[in-house]
Amino acid sequence: MPRQYWIDLFTGKTWDEFKAAGGNTSGFRESKAKTVRRLKPGDWLLCYVTGVSRFIAILEVEGESFSDDTFIWSDDVFPTRIHVKPVAELTPETSVPVGSILPRLSFYDELRPLAWTGRFRSSPSKVDSADGAVIADAILTGQKSPTAVPVDPRKWGRTPRGYESGDVVVTIPDDEVEPEAASPGTAGSDHGSIQDLLLRMGSKMGFDVWVARNDRGKVDIDVLGGRLRDSLPAQFDDATNRTIEHIDVLWLKRNSIEAAFEIEHTTSIYSGLLRMSDLVAMQPNLNIRLYIVAPDEKRDRVLKEIARPTFARLPRPLSELCRFISYSSLLEASERYGEVLSHLKSDFLDGIAEAAEPR
Repeated sequence: MPRQYWIDLFTGKTWDEFKAAGGNTSGFRESKAKTVRRLKPGDWLLCYVTGVSRFIAILEVEGESFSDDTFIWSDDVFPTRIHVKPVAELTPETSVPVGSILPRLSFYDELRPLAWTGRFRSSPSKVDSADGAVIADAILTGQKSPTAVPVDPRKWGRTPRGYESGDVVVTIPDDEVEPEAASPGTAGSDHGSIQDLLLRMGSKMGFDVWVARNDRGKVDIDVLGGRLRDSLPAQFDDATNRTIEHIDVLWLKRNSIEAAFEIEHTTSIYSGLLRMSDLVAMQPNLNIRLYIVAPDEKRDRVLKEIARPTFARLPRPLSELCRFISYSSLLEASERYGEVLSHLKSDFLDGIAEAAEPR
């Protein structure tokens, strides 16, 4: 049987702990037991260190998976385990930056520069043989001809931001600051202006509003009439809340979320979609209106992405739940309904939003 390749995620901290324990046992969350049972002797685990975004080693699977809670890692038990032996190993400084090989990987698309991160959100994650061979060759080459690149010790030692909700495990990516791309759209149609507009519209309609936690310092609280929430509804688990709290804007009615908005102004439109898909995966019965708000010129790309097969395989296809609103449509609606917003319900948005056609 041909060798299979799998991504095995570590942080610098969990890699150091793995090595200190002998470097012969890799562990995963209990909810991944079914996937781990698919690993067979001879398969290669391609070890990727999050935070520093580097490949550091190849481990070969030895034997079948087993359950064990013997202490190895301080942040989690990772009781679903498998014995491994090293094939190739680099130091943190000589490990392979993922950016150096991304253009050679099938899941990289320069039009969606963050899409590849979806492959590094949980493990073990299977990659096809061609991609696996590229990654493995880069690690083997790095071992033969090492090139040292300094590693930020703060990123190496960070605590992972992984959360579990039922059978779904999600790694919440660190907030990434992207330069806002210049857009030829309507004046005032940048990320901050659109976010502010959605907050004002929601508060005028009588909803409480939530702004992404990392954007709270940018909001003019006084114009929101005391409707900016300090906390999220309590009915969600920690994993769901950690996803929801990074969504750009929420409209809330008591303890329910009426609408969720991700504003995609930068060159990538993928980060917001991943947050929406995480939310649907963790809470498949959740009845929330989800919207991607983006410049008019991104309409076709957004609708195409919403309908991607990856999102169609969710417990509820994302195309059934998430719609696109263009900047111009939102701005026009805010002017048209400005005087009567207090009398409208959130379903008025369906009149300005577009649904994606399932593929």
